[in-house]
Amino acid sequence: MNDNTHRSGFLKLADTISAAWSAAPLETSRRPMLILRGFVLLILVCLSRQPVDAQEQPSNWQRQAVKYARIMSRVQWTPVAEGMPGRNGPFEKGVLQTGVPYSSVKADGRYIGFDIYLKTFLAATQNPQSVVYTESLKGKVSNAECYYGKVCSSYTSYALQCGIWYLSRLHVPPFREGCEVIEPKSAQSTQVGDLIYTPPKSKSGGSHIEMVTEVTKDDLGTVTHVRVEESRPRTTKNTNRTAADFESHLASRNRVLCRITDWDAWRAGNRADRFLFPNYAEDSATPTINRVLLLDRGDWVAYRKSEVVKFNVMDRDDVEVRKLVIKRGETVIEEIPVVRQSVIERTFIDCGDYTAHCVLQDQSLSQACEFSVCELDLTLPDKEVSTGEAWELEFATDNMKAVIVYFRHAKNSYAQAMIYPTDEDQRAGKVTIPAGLLKDKGKSTVWLIGENRYGRLKETKTLLVK
Repeated sequence: MNDNTHRSGFLKLADTISAAWSAAPLETSRRPMLILRGFVLLILVCLSRQPVDAQEQPSNWQRQAVKYARIMSRVQWTPVAEGMPGRNGPFEKGVLQTGVPYSSVKADGRYIGFDIYLKTFLAATQNPQSVVYTESLKGKVSNAECYYGKVCSSYTSYALQCGIWYLSRLHVPPFREGCEVIEPKSAQSTQVGDLIYTPPKSKSGGSHIEMVTEVTKDDLGTVTHVRVEESRPRTTKNTNRTAADFESHLASRNRVLCRITDWDAWRAGNRADRFLFPNYAEDSATPTINRVLLLDRGDWVAYRKSEVVKFNVMDRDDVEVRKLVIKRGETVIEEIPVVRQSVIERTFIDCGDYTAHCVLQDQSLSQACEFSVCELDLTLPDKEVSTGEAWELEFATDNMKAVIVYFRHAKNSYAQAMIYPTDEDQRAGKVTIPAGLLKDKGKSTVWLIGENRYGRLKETKTLLVK
């Protein structure tokens, strides 16, 4: 309940007292009512001079952060086949799931929201021959199972409209500007959009980040519940705790309550509106999933040049398929006679945007699948890379734009650096890595991230910094 509601209640009370005062027969009986009416009016004056509590009115970016977080935490999907890998065992066929799967795919898989559309993942779940069922990152990539997924830091970074995720431990001071630690940490001091950081148990251990998406108050303005949403195994988690339980949650594991005070300073140029992804309009829309034909990576997705593309002719509604037609732009590349429940494999050496559809028995056309074929490569310098000297990284792209160069140190988990190639860099096919960007010596991994309207691809190489 906000201050306007309180004011309205007091006005009604004042009106009631005035009516009673008018109806009172004797002056002596009116005097106490007159005093009470004056007291109520005094309260109203005091309320009118008090600012509206900031907790009652989140800023626009806070409201948007909650909206975008819930795109990923409220989506529902159902596996159509057995074998989709998840934490503590595969997801069960036919069982409704809420929230996207947890999987720290790194450069080996694709992050939902950053590398692919949400609808690409949803399409993949409807194809029993897609990568979410046929490929597993378990045992290959730490903290990962499903080929498509999200983790705590990519969940909050997506909600906060970043172009690429910040590691969970880099969400809070002293690693980010524009934010502050809230002390004392309590339910009463918590606001929508606040972050809850759980530090690692050991130097090499993992950390965790959560977001406050709702604060509930009673009529007196006292916080009664705090809702926290997060990405954790197996999917996202949505917990609405009482104030007491929330404070117990904060008190355990030495958790930190953090508030972003300057959103732009916190993002430090890492803004989603600089890129094609994340695409919140597409992710929030309800897609129409193809029931005749799907790709092994779902639909609306990017492939590498010479990578195998698998077309699964499912014909789930028994409309009787006659042939598969593959086009690059408006040019027909191939027409292939097919039957229902067949998988056609092809590789493409020409980069471009492609579609595939089926011609049905009655000569009508099925919904088309859309995908792109791209090239993305990077070349490290021949000379030694030094922390104190600038150097150049060369790259090659086709049907894709190099948008982010991202660095991760092999041992220092707090070392995360990135640079964004300019239009001039795109034309030159190289980007200058400034002196001092890489502050840690030793082995690091560089990721070249490219994107087009169908998603992102990542190319990685290891370098030694002296």
